[in-house]
Amino acid sequence: MADNILVTGGAGFIGSHVVDKLIERNMMPIVVDDLSSGKLENLDPKALFYHQDINDEEMMERVFRIHRPRYVFHLAAQISVSKSVREPLDDAMMNIIGTLKLLELATANGAEKFIFSSTGGAIYGDDVSTVPTPETEPANPCSPYGIAKLSVDHYLRFYSVSRHLTCISLRYGNVYGPRQDPDGEAGVVAIFAKGMIQNDTVRVFGDGENVRDYVYVEDVAEANVNCVTHEDSDIFNIGTGIGTTVNRLFETMAKVSGYDRKPVYEEPRPGDLRVSILNSEKAQEKLKWRPKVCIEDGLVKTIDFFREELDTSE
Repeated sequence: MADNILVTGGAGFIGSHVVDKLIERNMMPIVVDDLSSGKLENLDPKALFYHQDINDEEMMERVFRIHRPRYVFHLAAQISVSKSVREPLDDAMMNIIGTLKLLELATANGAEKFIFSSTGGAIYGDDVSTVPTPETEPANPCSPYGIAKLSVDHYLRFYSVSRHLTCISLRYGNVYGPRQDPDGEAGVVAIFAKGMIQNDTVRVFGDGENVRDYVYVEDVAEANVNCVTHEDSDIFNIGTGIGTTVNRLFETMAKVSGYDRKPVYEEPRPGDLRVSILNSEKAQEKLKWRPKVCIEDGLVKTIDFFREELDTSE
């Protein structure tokens, strides 16, 4: 059997695409997911699946002891910025303490590499000197979510130096695409898609001029898998370098979906950044990665996915 690969959150939106990409490259992953936001139907049945919480220390010790994963892809997380503002302690327990437990297990059981799903905009904050923003920009997170992700980056440096674990942190732009959860607070593209397909009211927080770097989920999955052959600990931005306002996103999606209503504007959400665009030249050079799917094509694929999913569920 090939090297064992553990994917936490592997039944989730991004994680399931990472699992697909690993299987495409003939690497059979072991998936741990508590299904609190992930879905079993997202998961390729070829993957070995454990239904459990990463904070269940006894069970996670057993998984590491049995499988001795060489590579760990850590995608299980609390993903809502606004929830982190309301509940910073819960966010820290999942996104900091949960990650530290995995790092301890990884080093204790001989793992060679730990690939961490981090965030771009929430780490750099609003007051950036360079747009698109490179990895050299000083981090200035303004939400507990961003603070937690940055804290883990510092811990990764410690484990890299002191425990000789190769640690790679991928700082994502706004990831979108098929399988994103349209319910709840995260994922504006998925929320817009569902609302437009069902001809419901679509709400925009703030004036709609917030700018984001929307990166397609399959491109993000490819960046993850490319880390397998990258030998050094490092931090990489994973984005397109192209900014899109929420208003422009709405217009494009309305055109693709045939939605003819106007958005309803509401108060801005706490913790939301004004502008976030990532410079990913470093990933292009060192990971041999570049985004392949432009936002127009990605939105068509995403809307087609949700239209089929919503038709099937009715």
